[in-house]
Amino acid sequence: MATIKDVARHAGVSYTTVSHVLNKTRPVSSDARDRVLAAAEALAYVPSALARSLRSKATGSIGLIIPNNTNPYFSEVARGIEDSCYAAGYSVILCNSDDDPAKQRDYLNVLLTKRCDGLIVATLAQTDGELLRKMKIPTVLLDRAPKDMAIDLVAVDNNAGGALAAQHLMAIGRRRIACIAGPQELDISIERVAGLRQALHADGVTVPDAWLRYADFTSAGGYAAARALLSTADLPDAIFCCNDLMAIGALRAAAERGIAVPQALAVVGFDDIDLAQFVHPPLTSVAQNTRKLGQLTAQCLLERIADPSRPVQRQTITPQLHVRGSSVA
Repeated sequence: MATIKDVARHAGVSYTTVSHVLNKTRPVSSDARDRVLAAAEALAYVPSALARSLRSKATGSIGLIIPNNTNPYFSEVARGIEDSCYAAGYSVILCNSDDDPAKQRDYLNVLLTKRCDGLIVATLAQTDGELLRKMKIPTVLLDRAPKDMAIDLVAVDNNAGGALAAQHLMAIGRRRIACIAGPQELDISIERVAGLRQALHADGVTVPDAWLRYADFTSAGGYAAARALLSTADLPDAIFCCNDLMAIGALRAAAERGIAVPQALAVVGFDDIDLAQFVHPPLTSVAQNTRKLGQLTAQCLLERIADPSRPVQRQTITPQLHVRGSSVA
């Protein structure tokens, strides 16, 4: 890889002249400028991003940590973030934490050493709040934040989303409603289940403890939980799944058991990933508008970078229900 000294040697000028031409820090004769630019092109010279960042104290990069980019929800949100950051002149460094607090902490330290201009962290582990305070980098959290931490947050109203699912299922005459929740310790799981139960309770409907199952946010997790629910004589007539991947797993479990969806069993998911409308039957889902969520998160961070002293923002997105064939024939 060519260096700035190679460009100077090729152009027959001094190192400082090359620097002035490329950084536009001092007027240079048109002849010298033309020779420097021709030499840089001939040698395919790329200025050092690290050197530039040391001078400007900015790298033009954003760090993004998500739990798992194979989950379509996070990949769609990440795309919204990337599009907005790219349009603003920033590149995005993507890291997968695998919901592992130790791995997330390692990546936070890596992004710190790379001198990122800002950070977006999805589903921050509770233990990492203190580390973020010490890092003093403009940061926006996505989905959840430590309750005692004054930091920008963009999240969906999970409680309202659970209530939307409950109201829809009751409106179509379902009363025997089961729930497949995400990991029991996650706030988003707790909030979605709470919203479901509160709305059902208002109409005199309860979710029996035996019909509340916990799984990871994967199709395999939803499939295993739904198989257990559908393998007894006492069957629900509806299942609310706390994300779409688990709902897709539940659809497969129902098909294997010969249970007709939606006639005998209504299935509702959460997230409304692009895939939801292409499974069979198409999945009814509580929609977050993932691309918009990513764009809003990126915009929040760009505003924080531009003005680090502005008041902390907590933005909550109201979900909507997209009704499809998995709940209404």
